[in-house]
Amino acid sequence: MNNVSYADKKISTREMIFIIANYVIAVGILTFPRSIAEETNSFDGWISILIAGTVVCFISWLLGKLASRFPTRPFFAIVAVIAGRPFAYLLTLLFSVHSIWMASFEIRAVGIIAKQYLFTNTPVEMITLAFLLIVQYVAAGSRLALLRLNLIFLPIVLLVILMVQMYTLRFLEWENVRPFFSTDWMSLLSGVKRLGLSMTGGELVLFYTILMKRPQDAPKSVTLGMAIPILLYMTIYMIVIGVFSSEVVRNLTFPTIELAKGVEVPGGFIERVESVFFTIWIMTIFNTCSISFDLAITTLQSVFTRISRFTWILILSPIIYLIAMMPQNQTEFFTFGDRLGYFGVVIAYVIPLVLLAIAKLRGVKDGS
Repeated sequence: MNNVSYADKKISTREMIFIIANYVIAVGILTFPRSIAEETNSFDGWISILIAGTVVCFISWLLGKLASRFPTRPFFAIVAVIAGRPFAYLLTLLFSVHSIWMASFEIRAVGIIAKQYLFTNTPVEMITLAFLLIVQYVAAGSRLALLRLNLIFLPIVLLVILMVQMYTLRFLEWENVRPFFSTDWMSLLSGVKRLGLSMTGGELVLFYTILMKRPQDAPKSVTLGMAIPILLYMTIYMIVIGVFSSEVVRNLTFPTIELAKGVEVPGGFIERVESVFFTIWIMTIFNTCSISFDLAITTLQSVFTRISRFTWILILSPIIYLIAMMPQNQTEFFTFGDRLGYFGVVIAYVIPLVLLAIAKLRGVKDGS
């Protein structure tokens, strides 16, 4: 029996877990095996994933502790209490830039991958524009409805991933995963860095804890929300390497999609599983993009309070589209993503951790 009441004005702990997990999965999980394989040998990339996942979960837990100290305050007010209003304006605007950048990256990724695997004769500009219009429509509605889409989409995505993994297990080759522990620590740490750039998402707890029924559960929800994609990263990487080998994966643009192409469903009623796989994956990318759009609007509204949400949608949509069209090829697109990753780590993790340290030292919390 479904215990969710969609008339609720607050989100539950489980909903927060789903929101964070869905936000993190998105495009990065399609490309990360190549990034890890470029830095590590054979099967050793799982060590980098384990280290990166542990660090990210711990940092996300700390961000949850920061959010739970101010359960009734929006992000702008939290920063203003800790570091003053001028810095709050600056950091909130930087978060809006990050959110706009993220939305642009996601819609361009949809355009590139959809053209390559689904709509080969359709211009990438039109695919990207169509996807943006759908995101724009959802962003114009209820924030809670937007967030609760994760309850529908994430289970479907997880089911499809499980199906792909089950049907590709028979292609695993023992020689592809040997030798074990042949990568030096510096290379493993390089893999940690490459993976960490695509695993921002814990910062959502700073913006959505105010909507939670039980804000004291913020640390637990964000940690569990990050643990789900980390587990997926681990299992997908192991199977991709076991099927293709590390040398082959380094030359695949989207290894996870290539893995889905090898799936043969008994009975032959699905001939192109990768098309189904990516169609389902659009759900996750859609959620990531729509949440990024929502964050961009929310942060800008907290700075420019007189401008309505709908007006911001009209202002931001062409900006997001133009930024998405800036990369001229896949090489520039991945460089675009790497720069977004570095910027995101600083904005989403480093600066909030400094704010938590200041709040602890000064004894600042809600009501103080």
